[in-house]
Amino acid sequence: MDGMESGSGTVAGQLNIEFYGYLFGFENLWLTESLRNMWIISAAMIVVAVLIRIGMSKWDPDNPTGVQNAVEAIIETFHNYVRSVMGDKYAYYGNWYFTVFFLILFSNLSGLVLLRNPTADITLTFAFSLTTFAIIHVSGIIRSKGNYFKGYLAPHPVMLPLNIIGEIAPAISLAMRLFGVVVGGLTVSVLVYNVAPWPARIGFPALIHGYFDLFSGVLHAFIFLTLSLVFIRNKLPE
Repeated sequence: MDGMESGSGTVAGQLNIEFYGYLFGFENLWLTESLRNMWIISAAMIVVAVLIRIGMSKWDPDNPTGVQNAVEAIIETFHNYVRSVMGDKYAYYGNWYFTVFFLILFSNLSGLVLLRNPTADITLTFAFSLTTFAIIHVSGIIRSKGNYFKGYLAPHPVMLPLNIIGEIAPAISLAMRLFGVVVGGLTVSVLVYNVAPWPARIGFPALIHGYFDLFSGVLHAFIFLTLSLVFIRNKLPE
């Protein structure tokens, strides 16, 4: 454990990871700041979802007001977007990506409440992208049946290695794109707070957070959603 604790001479220190200990006593399972913050965000989302579910018993479907209006607008807008990408036949994929989208969104926005963005940790962005990778290929195998693997040999069997690389690339690009933009914003924010002269620290940090946490955070959560849906749709038959 001594070699993993935070500090410039340790693994965690070199990776700029706040290390809090091991999960369940296993030395390969680290409890890091990113993981802790992801748990906080997940718990907050669960609480909000439960409260909304409880409140639904009092909602009037014929006369929506207040929170009901907002919730219905969000769900309807999201569902319509998924249908525009996936079509009515595969719109049910939106059930999974509704949660994924808001989990990434709130992770990107968490810097606004002074939490370190969980998506600034490449292990978490790869976890998100690997779920999409699994859905892409499991869906393709189930829907295309025996024809799925024939695509790896097109247009000629000699292309098999390149086709395999082409199938792995989307997962890597999804993870690296999300990680890169978030950690880039985090790096700029740290430089402004710690390196910039004091006049630049008055008002300017608000602009930095407004762009990297708010605008860019929303944009790249949307990009992750869109690319995931497009990659999946391309593997599904008409």
